Amino acid sequence: MVLSDRAQTATRLLRSSAEHSYDPEVEIDWDAPLVEGRWFTPQHRSTLYGTDLWDTLSEEQRITLTRHEVASIASLGVWFETILMQLLIREYYRQDPTAAHAQYALTEIADECRHSVMFGRMIDKLGCPVYRPGGFDDALGKWIAATATGPRMYAAILIAEEILDALQREASADETVQPLVRMVSRIHVIEEARHVRYAREELARQVRAAGTRRLAFDRLVIARAAYLTGRRLVNPAAYRSVGIDPAAGRRAALANPNHRETMRWAGERVVGYLRDLDLIGGPGLALWRRSLLL
Repeated sequence: MVLSDRAQTATRLLRSSAEHSYDPEVEIDWDAPLVEGRWFTPQHRSTLYGTDLWDTLSEEQRITLTRHEVASIASLGVWFETILMQLLIREYYRQDPTAAHAQYALTEIADECRHSVMFGRMIDKLGCPVYRPGGFDDALGKWIAATATGPRMYAAILIAEEILDALQREASADETVQPLVRMVSRIHVIEEARHVRYAREELARQVRAAGTRRLAFDRLVIARAAYLTGRRLVNPAAYRSVGIDPAAGRRAALANPNHRETMRWAGERVVGYLRDLDLIGGPGLALWRRSLLL
């Protein structure tokens, strides 16, 4: 029997999952103490790095800020992954359970369950609050989780996964970063590579199958997802950890050339891919421009 491209990809990803999956409960020493003086993100990736506010902070406060920033990123990661799991289980419900594509969807859900536990344990280990999206963003997430299908579903998945992948790939290789954060990042990067491959190929198929009217609406939803990810990766409440008013911290971060460049760099691959698929444009272009990702 000749397998379709979709089935071939799913079969390869199932094999890779069997050979290269990790259990954070076993792989990470959760009892090991944090290393004094180590950063929680590379310091040049802090949202306030290079600003006047950064200059007012002591070295200890700067490290504390990166501690809360990584907790905020992990909190957003749990939120995104919870939405993703709901999307995938809805997709699986309509599919043939004997098909490799459907079985890989379940395998990815299992990965995301472990990742969400891992992020939750890391936030707890850091002694930070869970920084949750609020208001409109929370409502938007619930709506996407309950309704999203096709291009807007897979594009939203890719935006979150690929931006987080870029940041964690760098952190996992940076010896100035806490070993705990590096190990969490390493596990996530290895396993998310499969998820990105799955989502990229499925997104291209969904775009080919979608009509012009459907894509026009999806571009707008995708743009709003990009806006949320780019501007809310770090919750403004994190700035309270070092005595900075959240509104003042957010203004400084959004105006910070270093942070703006970080977001453009982190989004470069996914933005290029979405452009290739003609998913950036129309009324949503203004949201993309404000997202910091262009």
